[in-house]
Formats: sequence, C-alpha cells, structure tokens
Amino acid sequence: MEKEKTIAPHSIYAESTPNPATMKFVSNRYLVVDGQVYEYEVEDDLSNSPLAERLLNFPFVSKVFIASNFVAITKTDIIEWEDVIHQLRDFLSEFLNGEGKVILQSSLEQNNTEENQEKGIKTPKRESFEGIEAKIADILDEYIRPAVESDGGAIHLHAYDEGKVSVVLKGACSGCPSSTMTLKAGIENMLKEMLPGQIKEVEAING
Repeated sequence: MEKEKTIAPHSIYAESTPNPATMKFVSNRYLVVDGQVYEYEVEDDLSNSPLAERLLNFPFVSKVFIASNFVAITKTDIIEWEDVIHQLRDFLSEFLNGEGKVILQSSLEQNNTEENQEKGIKTPKRESFEGIEAKIADILDEYIRPAVESDGGAIHLHAYDEGKVSVVLKGACSGCPSSTMTLKAGIENMLKEMLPGQIKEVEAING
C-alpha cells in the first residue's frame, strides 16, 4: 500500500523590500499557481480573496499584493514594522496552515466584465503584443520580472508608442521611492541596449 504524500506546512518568514512601507512575507509553498498577481486595497471588492480581506481588516494594513509564494503587505504610517511583523507572520502561518483560501477564482477564469475592465489599469495579455511590444514584454519577463518579484513587486508592459515604454508597477514597487532610479538606471538602460535606436524612455504607471 502506497504511503500518502505529506504536504509540508507553510513556513513564513519576513523580508524587507526597497519600499520602506512594504514588507514581503514569503512561504515555502506556492500561494497562487496560475502565474497571475493579485493586488487589493481597502476600498476594493475583496470577495475573491479571503486572505486579502482578513489582512485588510488590520487597521494598519493599506494594501495587499499576492504572487507566487509571497504576500507583500503595505502598512500605513501609524505604526512601525517591528511592532507588527511577528503578529502578521503568525497570522499568515495560522491562516494558511488552517487551509484558509488565498484566491477563490483565478483571474484567468474570471469573466472579462465591463466592471473589471474599468477597475484599475488594464494590463494587456502577452499574446496581444506583436513586433517591438512583444520583444519588450519578453525582455521584461526574462530579465526584469525575477528581480522585481524578489523585491516583492511585479512589472508588466502597458504600452509602447514612438519610443516611449510605459510599464505597470505593482506590489512593493508601486510608490517605492527607489522605483524611479530602478526604471532609469536599470530597465531603461537595458531596453536601450537590447533594442538599440527603438527606446527613448521608460515611464512607470503604479498599478
């Protein structure tokens, strides 16, 4: 008789990000497996994410970003991280190991309703890009995205128009004081080098 495979419990550790208002809480297991990212604020419809709903009940939490194996939590200025970091880590461990639901319905399954289209910044799917836009999207995905995710954020190509590239920043990268420097010194220079003569500047849109 085959032994049942035991699933390791979620083990959570906290990791700082370049954004002092955002802390990244990492699990040894995936939280979402569809490759999508999910971002919620207090005023959003939280019905699709029981985890985000519970986290945003904390009076000092202003934004929750969920991707792969981590949750990036943005706090307000009313409290310091050292006062709440253990509380949040314990909550996440208890919630996840208690089989609490992270996401109820994948964004890939959700209907593309008019309400969803109007809410927030629409990020085109990779398949919709062609030519130079497809090349930019691939460069961002291969060279930039892993580093951005390690900092608790996400980046997507929004549009390309006559040399100007606009990207959507989410999670810890949204509103981060160092994001402008990262864009100019990192992303913009890389795109100019890899696509000579086709890139003039890169600008960020906070998602």
